[in-house]
Amino acid sequence: MNTLSYKTKSANKETVERKWVLFDAEGQVVGRMCTQIATILRGKHKPSYTPHCDTGDNVIVINADKVRFTGAKMTDKEYITYSGYTGGQKRKTAAQMMEKKPGFIVENAVRGMLPKNKLGRAMFSKLHVYGGAEHPHAAQKPEKFEN
Repeated sequence: MNTLSYKTKSANKETVERKWVLFDAEGQVVGRMCTQIATILRGKHKPSYTPHCDTGDNVIVINADKVRFTGAKMTDKEYITYSGYTGGQKRKTAAQMMEKKPGFIVENAVRGMLPKNKLGRAMFSKLHVYGGAEHPHAAQKPEKFEN
């Protein structure tokens, strides 16, 4: 009996095959969509998933300015920034952030769902968010995500 056939294969940088996935965010609920994006960025949808290795795919999100929140989150949810100075705390609602930086809402939600270390930052760098329907990644031939 060949016992080597039972050996668990562990993925590494050289063996990972990356695809490009296209998300259309129009009409999608922010939290539910971002959990799917975070899963793909981590690589948990692949049988070759390895926790200590970045096995995820590249993700393109278009129409980020047309995402929606459930309930009254558009007016009640606040994004807080702090400059470090006295009185330097600023609060903006989701509606204000949508006007100023439409991609920030998706990026912020996905960043919070990824690991808070070097590996998480590497995973986050594979996320590309665009406010409109156009993106410059046509050469990569992204596959449209169907849930």
